[in-house]
Amino acid sequence: MQHDMILAGFGGQGVLLIGKMLAYAGMNAGREVSWLPSYGPEMRGGTANCTVVISDRPVGSPVIQTPRALLAMNLPSLDKFEPHVRPGGAIVVNTSLINRPVRRDDVLAVGIPANELALELGNPRCANIIALGAFVGATDVLPMAEVEEMVRQNFAAKPALVELNLKALRLGFERGAQARAARAGQGT
Repeated sequence: MQHDMILAGFGGQGVLLIGKMLAYAGMNAGREVSWLPSYGPEMRGGTANCTVVISDRPVGSPVIQTPRALLAMNLPSLDKFEPHVRPGGAIVVNTSLINRPVRRDDVLAVGIPANELALELGNPRCANIIALGAFVGATDVLPMAEVEEMVRQNFAAKPALVELNLKALRLGFERGAQARAARAGQGT
């Protein structure tokens, strides 16, 4: 099975990092992967997104026009990519920065206040990891253990951040998995 997704937000929100972490976690799980970043020339505040493909067979192209899933960390990203998500897919939105609901009813829509939850955990920089957890929980793209291991590897040089980011990942995962289970319980 192939999972293709777009992760998008402002530069500096860490969307390229979490996309790369997903790709490496997929590779560590023995899957074929691609990671294609796209960003503006600004260091921070410009647009940033990446396309990630994780598959059990060779990836034909890293360019995806209609992804199965979207993680939108800001409103411009939701506005740009929401129409392109395949029916039956998933859209995870950072409700801290997105002031409108997902307008489609043919996708699983998961809202998570990533920035507020990051502040509650004591580090606003882990909002992207909370969103990543929600995305993994909502989409079941990879086993959580693979993503947790990638978080450990990614933050190994800063041991104090490993547990914080694992906690952030798990917090997001619970929210995403609950939304997926609720949708499955509705029979849609």
